[in-house]
Amino acid sequence: MGDSAEQNPKASSSSSYNDAKVDGLSSSGTTTADKIVHKRQKTCLQVATNVTEQKHHVTREMRGRNLGLCRGFRGCTIWLTGLSGAGKTSIAFELEAHLVARGIPAYGLDGDNIRTGLNKNLGFSQVDREENIRRVAEVAKLFADSGVICICSFVSPFAEDRDMARKIHKDADLKFFEIFVNTPLSVCESRDVKGLYKKAREGAIQGFTGVTQAYEAPEHPDLKVETENLSIKESTAKLLDLLVKNNIIPDFVREEAPIVELFVPTHRKQAAMEEAKTLPSLNISNVELQWLQVLAEGWAQPLKGFMREHEYLQVLHFNCLINETENIRDNMSVPIVLSASEADKKRLEGYSSIALYHNNEPVAIMRKPEFFFQRKEERCSRQFGTNNGNHPYIKMIHESGAFLVGGDLEVLDRVRYNDGLDNYRLTPNEIRFRLKAMKADAVFAFQLRNPIHNGHALLMQDCRRQLLERGFQNPVLLLHPLGGWTKDDDVPLPVRMAQHQAVLDAGVLDRETTLLAIFPSPMMYAGPTEVQWHAKARMNAGANFYIVGRDPAGMPHPDKSLYPDGNLYEDTHGAKVLSMAPGLDSLEIIPFRVAAYDKKASRMAFFEPSRKEDFEFISGTKMRGFARNGELPPTGFMEPKAWKILSEYYQSLKK
Repeated sequence: MGDSAEQNPKASSSSSYNDAKVDGLSSSGTTTADKIVHKRQKTCLQVATNVTEQKHHVTREMRGRNLGLCRGFRGCTIWLTGLSGAGKTSIAFELEAHLVARGIPAYGLDGDNIRTGLNKNLGFSQVDREENIRRVAEVAKLFADSGVICICSFVSPFAEDRDMARKIHKDADLKFFEIFVNTPLSVCESRDVKGLYKKAREGAIQGFTGVTQAYEAPEHPDLKVETENLSIKESTAKLLDLLVKNNIIPDFVREEAPIVELFVPTHRKQAAMEEAKTLPSLNISNVELQWLQVLAEGWAQPLKGFMREHEYLQVLHFNCLINETENIRDNMSVPIVLSASEADKKRLEGYSSIALYHNNEPVAIMRKPEFFFQRKEERCSRQFGTNNGNHPYIKMIHESGAFLVGGDLEVLDRVRYNDGLDNYRLTPNEIRFRLKAMKADAVFAFQLRNPIHNGHALLMQDCRRQLLERGFQNPVLLLHPLGGWTKDDDVPLPVRMAQHQAVLDAGVLDRETTLLAIFPSPMMYAGPTEVQWHAKARMNAGANFYIVGRDPAGMPHPDKSLYPDGNLYEDTHGAKVLSMAPGLDSLEIIPFRVAAYDKKASRMAFFEPSRKEDFEFISGTKMRGFARNGELPPTGFMEPKAWKILSEYYQSLKK
């Protein structure tokens, strides 16, 4: 809430403030800031002498060229003032996270934090409170001079002190923005997270701003934010608008624009359908249709179609796409490509547009197609770390055409499967809209292609707990099962969706704070490389936290004798790679310890090495064995109704 520690039972009254305010000061030819400094010199501080300011070798222009992904000098100070509980710190930290995630250096200075460190030797007399603000202003000036956007959240109730902070920056030729977080006293008091207003009303705290201490509201702030009817994100958006207007940050850093979709506009749809029927055609497979859906709905933004060669090479060798206009790298770890045979290449090369067909129906137009040779061994070795033809997705690559063809897409219509699950197939824009309607202030996503057992639920429950402890009011889970192609021995999507619904119906996961939707991507089983794709796609859907468990996107090695554990990928590498991956900066990765069955407690729990004999790891193979044989798993492993759905599926395979 910002400097709430300034309220103290020993704080001086407003009358003592007025006495100190005029002590020894002359009113002629002296600025407010000069008076305050003069007063401190007389009352409590020893002034340093024989001091000469030293000039830096690094200019602000040099800092601007070399710091951050978004080039340019952006140093300034944003000073949020308002009553305790107004929302200053929440807005400050939200703004800090938003800017840093987009490559702009920013740092939040909070009143309580400063009081526990830099200014812990200051009390709550009026002189000390003024010195508290002066020191913060000087520190903020240094941050700003270094090219950082310094975000200060302090009650700072007196205009005199805030004027001094502004002057310190003006004298250094640095921009200073005073933000009045204008939340009514009644609202602040109703929030009262720390119970300070209650203590002040009971008389336990004297000199509490807004109750027994005056607050001088800014008369001409650079921005006034009314938080009573705004979310933290909406309040933060107003600050971002201010920074854009004053040329501190580029426009694209503001809250994300809608994800760009590749569908033909409604008014052109009929003409595009007719055009497609006149163009030379290329047939695409079921899996390629799923990738077309991924592209069309914007999961792979900024891609505008199947990859051309220069995009394919960037992805294959750097796991990134270079955004040339903003000098930013977008994470893209997997090739999204369309194969073509040598005969297709000879037939279609040279055309400015071709139509893509699936099941004898046109689904898209590809503009300016570009054909290039597919070196399958290189692709597989880089993407999967192996070229073993018994890997299910590698097998598909080996069986595909010798060439790849890339180009911009105009997709004629949304892909529909008419399987009763289309209402779960939400686009990134639709998911963002739903999350906003749910008033989510944090979104944590969980990727899964398997049924949910109570170990998975434990990860999701604990993630929500952590986010609540960090101050978020309404964290929402994006429960996002993969809905594209999977290998033959995985549980089919309809069974998994019914099982997930049973978990929600039983209250294992809270339906009110969970959004269940289908992620349309095919599964590649490419381990840490594919994990980045899963995270990036959820980031496009509005997630800002991502749960990573054990061996995400992994599978047994086709040659199980090659590694001691028999797996293709080391089971902790997915989480480690995600924590280092470039281009995922706005997504916080939340790794967890592995969950296992605690035999003593008869429930799933986080594994404790100190009592490893009490835990049992129930593998997918073992779980499938229980289901096929009609056996019940250990009590507490999975919600019973959800297990019944899974067991009936495996029993049907036996029949």
